[in-house]
Amino acid sequence: MKNILFVCLGNICRSPMAEYVFRDMAAQRGIQAACKSAGTSGWHNGETMHCGTADILDGMNIDSRDFVSSQVPDDCMQVYDYVLVMDDNNLRDMQKRFGKNPHKLFKITDLLPENSPHDHVPDPWYTGNFVQTREIVSQCCAILCDKLQKGEM
Repeated sequence: MKNILFVCLGNICRSPMAEYVFRDMAAQRGIQAACKSAGTSGWHNGETMHCGTADILDGMNIDSRDFVSSQVPDDCMQVYDYVLVMDDNNLRDMQKRFGKNPHKLFKITDLLPENSPHDHVPDPWYTGNFVQTREIVSQCCAILCDKLQKGEM
């Protein structure tokens, strides 16, 4: 069983969406994987996810009522097989804290085909576009599931 951590800045928009979308996809495909999400900042520790993310997940019939925001734990590189971040800033913050480990720590959009127009997951806290975030995260999570099923990760 693989353990996966999804990371964004505040852990209330992008990374919780990735956590719950991946968990749902993995369960539907029978993939044995555990996942969690966390933020680099800790600004929202103990809070629920952003209502925009919750609305997207509700629209996908994914129950997210048990979510509580948290900061990236100190032992994340020991606990998780993969740590997938949402953008370059998250990657830099994580590399400063834990060092470079490109086989374990990378942007979720690195899973997308090279011709993809997306090199990061835009933060809907700023863009307001939770649908765009869902589309990118869903595509990345589907590819992640494919790779796990094929034993490529």
